[in-house]
Amino acid sequence: MAVNAAERTAMSRALELAARGPRGANPQVGAVILSPAGDVLAEGWHRGAGTPHAEVDALSKLAPGAAHGATAVVTLEPCNHTGRTGPCAVALIEAGVARVVYALDDPGAVSGGGAERLRAAGVEVESGEQADAAGALIEGWLTAQRLGRPHVTVKWAQSLDGRAAAADGSSQWITGPVARADVHRRRAEADAVAVGTGTVLADDPALTARDGDALLPHQPVPLVIGTRSTPEDAAVHRHPHPPLFFDTHDLAAVMADLHGRGIQRLFVEGGPTLASAFLAAGLADQVLAYIAPVLLGGERLALTDIGVPSIAAARRLTVDGWVPLGDDLLVVARPAEENESHNEGAA
Repeated sequence: MAVNAAERTAMSRALELAARGPRGANPQVGAVILSPAGDVLAEGWHRGAGTPHAEVDALSKLAPGAAHGATAVVTLEPCNHTGRTGPCAVALIEAGVARVVYALDDPGAVSGGGAERLRAAGVEVESGEQADAAGALIEGWLTAQRLGRPHVTVKWAQSLDGRAAAADGSSQWITGPVARADVHRRRAEADAVAVGTGTVLADDPALTARDGDALLPHQPVPLVIGTRSTPEDAAVHRHPHPPLFFDTHDLAAVMADLHGRGIQRLFVEGGPTLASAFLAAGLADQVLAYIAPVLLGGERLALTDIGVPSIAAARRLTVDGWVPLGDDLLVVARPAEENESHNEGAA
């Protein structure tokens, strides 16, 4: 049975509800309970670790028996394990729900399997509705579950001829104010923002997320990666969060450390050496290339060696969007499927 119009609308609403929940160790999930006629009976979302999951939150708003024969529309496959709360799949079965529509399969080795349990109890199950939107919402959590590391966005700004700086090393500003505002918005969506020691020494970035001169409500944790010392008066020391320093070039070790700290979204800002290292290691899940209509020439390329010896070995990307930002252009891309095995192996 295909997903109907009422269920599609309910999934859109469930995604809105899911976004209200906090990012953290648990995914953001929303749920809508529909009557057999397609009317909304109840809504719910997950409010954080230890609180009821979205399905249970929605069911709790109904009188006993009111969900009998209903359809539950959920952004993530109902869980199948007992943690701080019981299995959502069991709660739906016990409530008499007849049908479940969800967006994404739960990749967890322990928490997954809810759909199978529901089907075994005679509940009709449909999956994949608005999966892309649901995946974008919890991409950090999904990467952490699948690969045991943060979801990594690698960003750089470049001239039209691929340079990150002029011959004298100056790089502020290649792009215009609209593009820079977009970068700050995306920083604020990340759990942490990383630069190399070379960028700290050359540019002294604050690594804050700002709207003009004002700090945005959410600030990513600043990271500095590399073996050179950071000056005591560097701007990063004045960040609202104490910076993390990784005196290493071992990115796998850095990723493991961040995963252990619960950091799910890492925004890598540079410079060229660090960005190239993440790409070479297959650790980039998303690429943001801000391209300015200027020419600089010279040797200061936006990327250095990323381990591509020939055109046949090129790192292929799938472009998800071309975004005009004032006079600049943002290319949003991700590794093509043919690169995924390399990407996962590097984790």
